[in-house]
Amino acid sequence: MNYQQTIDYLFNKLPMFSRIGDAAIKKDLSNTIALCDFLQQPQNKIKTIHVAGTNGKGSVSHMLASIFQEAGYKTGLYTSPHLKDFRERIKVNGKPCKEKYVVKFTDKIKPIIEEIQPSFFEITVAMAFDYFAKQKVDIAIIETGLGGRLDSTNIITPILSVITNISLDHQHLLGDTLNKIAYEKAGIIKSNVPVVIGRKDAETDAVFIQKAADVNATLTFVDDVVSNVKYINTAKFLIVDATLQAKHVNVCCDLNSTYQVENIKTVLTTLSVIEQHQFFQIKEKAIQLGFSNVKQNTQLLGRWQTLDIEPKVIADVGHNEDGIKKIIAQLAHENYNKLHIVFGAVKDKDINNILNLLPKNAYYYFTEPQIPRKLAVEELYENAKTFDLVGNIFHHPKDALGVAKSNAADNDLILICGSFFVVGEIL
Repeated sequence: MNYQQTIDYLFNKLPMFSRIGDAAIKKDLSNTIALCDFLQQPQNKIKTIHVAGTNGKGSVSHMLASIFQEAGYKTGLYTSPHLKDFRERIKVNGKPCKEKYVVKFTDKIKPIIEEIQPSFFEITVAMAFDYFAKQKVDIAIIETGLGGRLDSTNIITPILSVITNISLDHQHLLGDTLNKIAYEKAGIIKSNVPVVIGRKDAETDAVFIQKAADVNATLTFVDDVVSNVKYINTAKFLIVDATLQAKHVNVCCDLNSTYQVENIKTVLTTLSVIEQHQFFQIKEKAIQLGFSNVKQNTQLLGRWQTLDIEPKVIADVGHNEDGIKKIIAQLAHENYNKLHIVFGAVKDKDINNILNLLPKNAYYYFTEPQIPRKLAVEELYENAKTFDLVGNIFHHPKDALGVAKSNAADNDLILICGSFFVVGEIL
């Protein structure tokens, strides 16, 4: 098979959560263990940092990868889903894995694919571990896909675990309360492995404290060590000034949306824990350069990303209540005349709660991602009307954006949000 045939095989042969939803999920780690047994345990040949959380885990993972790269370490980065190219999921020093590697790996592992029928995600996790081991990375930043306890990535024993925050998302799989979701995310906490928690919450703190105590893991809440936080949002950078354990810190991050303040605090705390345990030596200059060059170093897409100007077009992958709240807060920092929103969603979100958050003074271009898991645009449109959101129906995101651009004046703002897959298709 060539690369395109290989990708078609992986996408169409293997159950894929992003396309079909729950049917793609195997609720134990047996397939991933079997795949890695077949590959001679690549996950045990690399040092890793494991990152979970409802929101922010992708940004935190990319920030950490950028900083490690600037510090001179060969750095693997595994994230999901991809937005444009499958190989975005598996990078070393910001460069996606080679097409020929994907083909060779898939050919090699085909017999066990046929035997155990793993999911798409299980295969990509095994592929990432194998690639990072073959590349002999110094460190790999591993982002969970869904949850933590039963996530395919959770066969690693990392040097450090990070849980960014807990909010309501995927309740039908992870639980219908923050406490239940926290329990699933806490599943990445390992015996004697330090863990950083990005956001304190009265409903979830006890879950993490108990789990850490059970496995003798040192627990650090970001809010206990970072204080006096101030920030300035400029056209190109987010400048954050804070106190970290009595030490003054100031960083300039090229992910210039205010919702990144929480993620920057989490990364700074993570670096502090790394320093305390002497896992790696990372100098101040590397930290500064890492924060200021995240997009260049890692090719991160879809986080308050400016796609065009006059009119300004911004894409953001925020897709749950917490994510949408952060998008709305960021809008307050933008100057524009009229607001146009291209919006689509998948059907397993609590869409009414999300629609209730969206601004009523915008014109909407309702659309749908091109996957079976999509929320049909007609249903989205009818729901939106009950929240006094005014707009029209478009069956493809690119058509929605095209009409939005033709309608918008140069001093208007077009926002694309609601789903990774809507943003991905636009990109």
